Amino acid sequence: MDITEENLKQIAEALIFASMEPLTEAQFIATVGDIGREMLPSLVVELNADYERGGRAFEILSISGGYQFFTRKDYNSFIQKLLAERSKARLSRAALETLAIVAYRSPVTRTDVDDIRGVDSGGVLRTLLDRRLITVRGRQKGLGRPFLYETTPEFMRHFGLADLTELPRDGELAREWGPAEKKEET
Repeated sequence: MDITEENLKQIAEALIFASMEPLTEAQFIATVGDIGREMLPSLVVELNADYERGGRAFEILSISGGYQFFTRKDYNSFIQKLLAERSKARLSRAALETLAIVAYRSPVTRTDVDDIRGVDSGGVLRTLLDRRLITVRGRQKGLGRPFLYETTPEFMRHFGLADLTELPRDGELAREWGPAEKKEET
């Protein structure tokens, strides 16, 4: 099949559908050539308009630097029922605490995570590395040269984030849940 401007939208749709990771513009251009340069965002808008007109249960969203198919929020309750068994593999409270620290303080060392949590976080960090939610970014300069941890694109996909700026900030959390309790310093 030849690539033309007329079939570029269908090609974009096929590539996004077939991609295991969010399809980036660079991957799109590498696949279709210069004919697709700077076209992917507008093609996604056209595809989403087609899906909306057709009453489709899915859409394409920008996430983690690329584009990926998602079901519309209206169908979440049905999908949750279908995937109830998968929920057994949820993240533990310790894993969520550690992920929050890595996401907000990135890059961060294990010692930093341990100090904030008040417990040894080595096992939790290993689990998060195994699940590809965090990665080793490099090593800190200085004594011992400890590893520096940061979140991954898999973390972004898992939590439905386009980037870390979408994480709630202190002011937003305080408005949502009230001010955090201050601990007395000793």
